Amino acid sequence: PYAEPVESKNEAAMSELVPEPRQKPVVPMKPMGINTSLLGYIGIDTIIEQMRKKTMKTGFDFNIMVVGQSGLGKSTLVNTLFKSQVSRKSSGWNREEKIPKTVEIKAIGHVIEEGGVKMKLTVIDTPGFGDQINNENCWEPIEKYVNEQYEKFLKEEVNIARKKRIPDTRVHCCLYFISPTGHSLRPLDLEFMKHLSKVVNIIPVIAKADTMTLEEKTEFKQRVRKELEVNGIEFYPQKEFDEDLEDKTENDKIRQESMPFAVVGSDKEYQVNGKRVLGRKTPWGIIEVENLNHCEFALLRDFVIRTHLQDLKEVTHNIHYETYRAKRLNGNGGLPPMTVETEENHESNL
Repeated sequence: PYAEPVESKNEAAMSELVPEPRQKPVVPMKPMGINTSLLGYIGIDTIIEQMRKKTMKTGFDFNIMVVGQSGLGKSTLVNTLFKSQVSRKSSGWNREEKIPKTVEIKAIGHVIEEGGVKMKLTVIDTPGFGDQINNENCWEPIEKYVNEQYEKFLKEEVNIARKKRIPDTRVHCCLYFISPTGHSLRPLDLEFMKHLSKVVNIIPVIAKADTMTLEEKTEFKQRVRKELEVNGIEFYPQKEFDEDLEDKTENDKIRQESMPFAVVGSDKEYQVNGKRVLGRKTPWGIIEVENLNHCEFALLRDFVIRTHLQDLKEVTHNIHYETYRAKRLNGNGGLPPMTVETEENHESNL
């Protein structure tokens, strides 16, 4: 007679206990691994190939900005990075052209193809930056340009009938050229990086590093790192955006050892030990651009193109653009003013 209530008590106790193991995600994962090997190949790994094919068809955008005083080899370095004539100087720039009185921003687009992958590369040059006697607020046109590209993207994004693929003109990377003085950073350098590091990925580089001895170069790199740290300037890769321990370890090494990259650029080839190398000829020999014993160009190239290019694009989209977007939409009740202007123009036309 007492069996039934005991069973019902047990059932009630069991029903209370059942949901708990379901919360552990590890439990269902183990049998899945065993079943896959037992039951054969599914083909999930082909997603990578599918993504590759799609990317190869559409290509991708990469927009790189170069900032620094004239004469630091900005154009040459960009040409060296992409092993082609992509700078404004190699795109019909007149050598007799005077230095602009204010910062002028010139964007030049190219399509580079390698191994069937197309890259729509835009090089944004900033002639006139830091070349005047009074350089007060000369970073403002550059900040304005960066924000204008975010605005352009946002405008396309909030359109009711928006494009399937929004043209991306946002600046993914800004190479900031530091003069190889061996002394401290100029107030202008600090001012620029302080303002712009909040809106764009800044990678500091020491230009024309062959003008310094190895000891001077090491000391200068350490001094620059210290000054950036003291002034609270975050350069790319920013610490707070490291996604996991592997990223952190890799990026810490770059932040503590490589940054700022001491580089030499050259688009001229020379014969060295029977091999054609990119280099700069000096009275005492040839500086090989891609030789790590001579300069850190190869480290910069691998960093920007071979290991962090996708991350530069993602940080631009997920961090810098999102920050701009949130600020704009919050400040305008959820709509950018361009939409409001369009409506007002439409009403006036009626």
